[in-house]
Amino acid sequence: MTNISGDRISRRLFLQGTAALGGVALGGLPFGARAAEDLTIGVVYVGARDDFGWNQAHAVAVKALQGVPGVKVVEEENVPETDAVSKTMESMINLDGATLILATSFGYYSPFVVDMARKYPDVTFRHAAPLWDKDKDPKNAGSYFAFLDQAHYIDGVAAGATSKSGKLGFVAAKPIGIVLRNINSFLTGARTVNPAATVQVIFTGDWSLPVREAEATNALVDAGCDLITCHVDGPKVVIQTAEGRGVKTCGHNASQASLAPKGFVTGAEYKWETIYKQFAATLAKGEALPNVTFGGYDLDMVQNTPFGAGADEKTIQVTNAAIAALKAKAPIFKGPIKDNKGNVVLPEASYDNMAPVLNGMTYLVDGVIGSAS
Repeated sequence: MTNISGDRISRRLFLQGTAALGGVALGGLPFGARAAEDLTIGVVYVGARDDFGWNQAHAVAVKALQGVPGVKVVEEENVPETDAVSKTMESMINLDGATLILATSFGYYSPFVVDMARKYPDVTFRHAAPLWDKDKDPKNAGSYFAFLDQAHYIDGVAAGATSKSGKLGFVAAKPIGIVLRNINSFLTGARTVNPAATVQVIFTGDWSLPVREAEATNALVDAGCDLITCHVDGPKVVIQTAEGRGVKTCGHNASQASLAPKGFVTGAEYKWETIYKQFAATLAKGEALPNVTFGGYDLDMVQNTPFGAGADEKTIQVTNAAIAALKAKAPIFKGPIKDNKGNVVLPEASYDNMAPVLNGMTYLVDGVIGSAS
């Protein structure tokens, strides 16, 4: 793990020699019955912990867990969404004695977290996406998630206020529900300020493809977009490329303000610290974690980056007002809403921001230029 540079090799060798052990119980106690001083927590990242994005947001918040007396945290970064994550989780369990695994990338869940949870019923697994199914998934698994689309909606409000052209660009990894929801929320926020605003989206195909991210950013600027945002694991390339082209930016996952001293407006940030502090408090009492932990602005689980030089006074005022409304649970999506193919996809007058139907978005709303398929 990251504690000792040679550990990864020794862990793999250890697993090769002990594969026949399977799901050996670690101490025979259910997770909630373990004393806090006996706890080792394993955290798995899909990229680098200093990526200015998804992984860094988690890594910074993990420090809340490290502050619990007697709790040990082991971490491994750059673990792909393949059986490599199974091997990493297994080594944390068998070599480090981890009794809680935090798997922080979307593609880790099925089949990897699910399979490991079945194999190790005395270990608790929590995954950072709303994928756990109480009817079919192991009871020692679960989900925690913060709905970042609320902060992307705020980004959209800021973008709509600051853009001169009304043409906004969005660099996205994959057209999956969580990403589509962020794009749709961003457009919806922008249109509260500028009803004619559009968002042009380019999908790169994966979470971290720096060359494609730079190409997509340049293509959007060339198409006339004067503000760029994104949903990729490490937004550094997108933000720096846009800054270099003289256009404004809104961030994603963590703060990228330092990367764009002239054009950064604000950014959508996960506040994993809130969730991890809840976990830490629960662990300190020797209690079991809930299977599901979800929230948004109303529960202090997302936030927006402090305004940068790209935000003028008008932008700051309308954006702060929108944040206050979200904290009071004002709905983002007010129907009927059509997708960008003309189909009514959200027919109701309004939707609670935590409504399950919003998790299943397979479409881009009217005003977004691009294809979800």
